[in-house]
Amino acid sequence: MSYLQLTYLHLGTVLPAFLIGGVIFLRQKGTPIHKAIGKLYMVFMLITAIITLFMSAEVGPTFLNHFGFIHLFSFLVLYSVPAAYIAAKNGRIATHKANMVGVYLGGVLIAGGFAFMPGRLLHTWLLK
Repeated sequence: MSYLQLTYLHLGTVLPAFLIGGVIFLRQKGTPIHKAIGKLYMVFMLITAIITLFMSAEVGPTFLNHFGFIHLFSFLVLYSVPAAYIAAKNGRIATHKANMVGVYLGGVLIAGGFAFMPGRLLHTWLLK
């Protein structure tokens, strides 16, 4: 799969996750709707993180000629989403909340912000 195809696939999962995550933050917690859209959000975020692992870093230093610093957010998501799910299932709501806030802030907002930096594809598409 080409880098451009991966980028479109990535955008197709991260944009709904961005919107769903925002809705989750604004709505009441613990309701059946929160649980349903939360699971959808988790699936989108896991798929997004997996997709990014196949996208090589195009800006900055790399490890193994592929991974860059931005991939740390992918690993954050791959750890934090299952940890948050397990925490919620076990009634550890504070742990669940901390993990999910970290996923949204780190995996969506901060990583998303980096995606608009000069030299990155989204910067070229939208800001140049």
